[in-house]
Amino acid sequence: MTEWSVTEPTKLAPADPVTRLQVRIVNGTVNVVGTDESSARVEISEIQGPPLIVTQDGSTLTVTYEDLHWKNLLKWFDRKGHKRRAVVSVAVPAGVDVEVGAVDAEAVVSGIRGRTEVRGVTGDTTLLGLSGPVRAESVSGSLEAQSVTGALRITSVTGAVTVIEGAGGSVKADTVSGDMVIDLDPAELDGPPADIRLTSVSGQVAIRLPHPADAQVEASTTSGSVSNAFEDLRVTGQWGTKSITGTLGSGRGTLKATTVSGSIALLRRPETAEDTESTPATAPAASPSATGKVL
Repeated sequence: MTEWSVTEPTKLAPADPVTRLQVRIVNGTVNVVGTDESSARVEISEIQGPPLIVTQDGSTLTVTYEDLHWKNLLKWFDRKGHKRRAVVSVAVPAGVDVEVGAVDAEAVVSGIRGRTEVRGVTGDTTLLGLSGPVRAESVSGSLEAQSVTGALRITSVTGAVTVIEGAGGSVKADTVSGDMVIDLDPAELDGPPADIRLTSVSGQVAIRLPHPADAQVEASTTSGSVSNAFEDLRVTGQWGTKSITGTLGSGRGTLKATTVSGSIALLRRPETAEDTESTPATAPAASPSATGKVL
């Protein structure tokens, strides 16, 4: 096993191949990017407080503090006065498995084809272009996933969840009070059937479906409002629970969304130039942020 104790900005180039990466920090930023290179590179551009311990044990590369472990990560939520901060960037072969733990820190993971797991406390998490299975958890930080083609599983307490150009076929998200905006990619219509399952207690839920859509739909709210942009779907319930149900297209996929007191909106993506010749080539597409305003 090779070990480095890092107390000042530095760059490291572990000699052995890496198939698994673990990064855990308190305050600051973690950037992990997958590359076509066969080796890994670590850059710590800022560090305050106790040293970061970088170890390579076989094919596992770890960057963390001596007292910060994956199992007790969420216990750091209530800790005060730990004066530490680090900015860590790691480039690894795209096929590695990645685990990132961030306490009061932002995390960005991009270009990974292996399994990705991110556990955050209050910092925001951004996932870009991941093609392996993804699991992300957050207490209060926001979670954003863009162009993720692997199965996506998200859990949040109060943080907002945004999925842009979701194309993995499977999206499962749970929040307590965090709002959800799910934007599905029309380019994946010929791919595997979509399996979208969203659950929230008081968060608002907005789902923007491609044109044409192809799914069995069941969406309901106990006390919130509903909005539906699809003529083929039925809206039922005037008092208490309201539901949107029905079949879009041939119904290959599944869309289930429930919230207790939040509102639900099913929105239609604008037709693309390939769908209709009447659509100007320069017409701007509606953004996910605009979708959120519908609620």
